[in-house]
Amino acid sequence: MTCNSETIRRRGRPPKADNSRNATRAVLIRAGVELLTEKGFSATGLDEILKRVGVPKGSFYHYFASKEAFGAALIEAYGASFAARLDRYFLDEAVGPLERLDNFVKAARRNMARHKFRRGCLIGNLGQEMSALPEGFRSLLTEVFSDWQQRTATCLKAAQQAGEISPAIDPDEMATFFWIGWEGAVLRAKLERSAAPLTKFHEGFLGLLKR
Repeated sequence: MTCNSETIRRRGRPPKADNSRNATRAVLIRAGVELLTEKGFSATGLDEILKRVGVPKGSFYHYFASKEAFGAALIEAYGASFAARLDRYFLDEAVGPLERLDNFVKAARRNMARHKFRRGCLIGNLGQEMSALPEGFRSLLTEVFSDWQQRTATCLKAAQQAGEISPAIDPDEMATFFWIGWEGAVLRAKLERSAAPLTKFHEGFLGLLKR
């Protein structure tokens, strides 16, 4: 049996062209997340993103069918990345459940300060723009928030089992409340260029948990 080099590849290795395409796609997503967390979807043009990463404008549609498809990819990538971050804190069994939540808040304060409070939450930013965005984004954003809320509820349930918070609270409802309030605190932190709103919200949230 003979093999044509164009039809068979070394096992386990994707073609170099695919590797290059995936790498460029990842670079575009990273640049898109950076800009959209600062400026939002409507205020960020494709030209600005492409210029930042040095990708020719004519090549964009080789990686994404449209700006809407690009936006959907950003939502998916950001949602998954942030979920992994939540797990890193909320599933850290080296510390108690409430300390896990506290560590997440501290890290968020440091991260916003590092970027001089220019960047917020991509999902929250897009949610604020929803009236001007493709309708398909609505369910994508809602799904991301639901996922984050479930991870937060798991942490709160662990805190309840450990006796750190009141047995009377509903962890699922409080997790939803957390993300509604947290997104507002992030917006206020950007506005004031200060971590104080994040701290204030977190302190108030902890107070509710222990009533």
